[in-house]
Amino acid sequence: MVMDLVGPGPVDEHFLDADAAVAGLAASGDWLDLGSGAGFPGIALAIHWPAVRLTMVERRQKRCAFLREVIAQGGLANVTVVEGDSRTLPRAAWQGVISRAYKPPVEFLAEAATLLVPGGLAVVLTAGGEPAAGEDFDLHETLRYMVLGKPRASVRFRRRPVDRGTRCQTAPPGL
Repeated sequence: MVMDLVGPGPVDEHFLDADAAVAGLAASGDWLDLGSGAGFPGIALAIHWPAVRLTMVERRQKRCAFLREVIAQGGLANVTVVEGDSRTLPRAAWQGVISRAYKPPVEFLAEAATLLVPGGLAVVLTAGGEPAAGEDFDLHETLRYMVLGKPRASVRFRRRPVDRGTRCQTAPPGL
């Protein structure tokens, strides 16, 4: 049965990209893979870092069924699949959020900012470029690598602490 989860062509490139992207990540705690699709890079993350509790979020029922089968066959007890989107997930509850081709990086980072705890890590997989960090993040590191002769990058952003600074109020006239 053909499911068309990654498009035409061999899947080797997807495996290699996901594996290289999570190498050296030192992930721990609760992580999200948004727009999990065929399981890249989430499955690689769960295999490399078995202490991570990974939630894979995917809207399409057929892809969720596929992911659940892969997880069961792979014995990945640290992975859960959620059918839906990130709007139903707890806010500021995750140590990490990762994505590969979920949304453009700027949109992904805006969404990740609402999901991550302060200091949490947002990981964007790109075709070698480095997106801007935006106001909620600092660039943590960029891991550049090649996959079948093509440049790729795992760009890691650290969520800035929430500024709970005090507000100054103007004193009423006469004080």
